[in-house]
Amino acid sequence: MSLSGDMEEYAEVPTVVPAANFDAVADAHALRAAMKGFGTDEQVIIDILCQRSNAQRQAITEAYKKEFGRVEEGSNKKPRQDLIADLKSELGGNFENVIIGLMLPTDEYCAKQLYKAMKGIGTSDDVLVEILCSRPYDEIVQIAAAYEKLYGSSLEADIQGDTSGPFQRLLVMALQGLRDNYAYDPAKAEEQAQILYNAGEGTVGTDENAFVEILGHAGQRHAYLIFQEYKKISGKTIEQAMESEMSGELLHGLLAMVKTVHNRPAYFAERLEAAMKGLGTDDDALIRIIVSRCEIDLANIKFEYERMHGKTLLSAVKGETSGDYRNALLALIGSA
Repeated sequence: MSLSGDMEEYAEVPTVVPAANFDAVADAHALRAAMKGFGTDEQVIIDILCQRSNAQRQAITEAYKKEFGRVEEGSNKKPRQDLIADLKSELGGNFENVIIGLMLPTDEYCAKQLYKAMKGIGTSDDVLVEILCSRPYDEIVQIAAAYEKLYGSSLEADIQGDTSGPFQRLLVMALQGLRDNYAYDPAKAEEQAQILYNAGEGTVGTDENAFVEILGHAGQRHAYLIFQEYKKISGKTIEQAMESEMSGELLHGLLAMVKTVHNRPAYFAERLEAAMKGLGTDDDALIRIIVSRCEIDLANIKFEYERMHGKTLLSAVKGETSGDYRNALLALIGSA
C-alpha cells in the first residue's frame, strides 16, 4: 500500500496462538527428556515452545520448576532445575536467542532489548524507535514497569541519560503517553498541518521541535487528518517532506510514528526487509520483531511483506538463516 493512501483498518492476526489441549506438566517432561543425556533434541524444543502462547510458556516454566526443581536441604539457593537456565546451557547462538526470547513475558523481553540498546557502546537508536514509537501506550506502560523491576532505574531517566534534543523529547513523550487518542478535530488538523509546513518546507532550516510537539501529541485518527491536510497544502506526503528536511534518529522516530498511523504491520514488514537486505543479516532485529509480534500481528506483517516485496516472509527468512535457528523462526512465522 502507498503510505500516502488511506489509513487502513484491520484486525490484528497472530501466527502463534494458544495450543489446544495444553498440558504444562507433559510439556515440561518432554523438554526435560529432550535436554537430558548426550545431545539435545532441538526439534522437540521448537515443536513445543514455538507452538505455545507466552502464557502457556510461563505455565511450562512453573511446571518444570515443580517437577524437577530440588532445593538442597539447609540451602537458600534457587532450585537446580530452572527451565531457562537449562535451555541456556543446552542451546547456543541465534537459536538460543529466539528460544530464550520466547520464554520471557513480552514486556520483559522488550525491556531487556531497550536496556541492551542503551547500555552497549553507543546507543542503538533504531531499537528505541522501533519499540517506543510503534506501540500503543498501554504496552509501553507495561514495558516501562518491567524495565524498572529488572534494572532498578526508570526507563525515562535512562533514556534521558542516553539521548538528547528533539529525539529525546519524542521518546519521553511516547513514554509519558501524551497522545490524545480521542481527539478528532478537522479544523485543528488543518491549522497544525500549516504549522508543520511553515516549520519545514515553508522556511529556511527546519523547526524540528514543532514536528515533535504536534506528532507526539496527536492520536492516530487526528494524526491521519493532519497528514491529509499536509498533502493538500504541500503536494507532498508528510513522509516526503520530513525526508527532505531532516535526517538521523529523529527522522526515523517521526517516520515510525507516521508509518504506524497509516499501517503498523507495513512498518514492521519494512523493518524486516531492512534487517535482511544487503550483505549480512541483522539477526537481532529479525529475532526481536518476529518474537515480539508473533502473538500480536505477525500474520498481518507477513501479508504486508509479500505485498510490498513480491516474496513471502517465509521464503526470505529461509534464505537468510540456517539450522535450528531457521527452523525456530519458520515455526513462529507459520505457513506462507
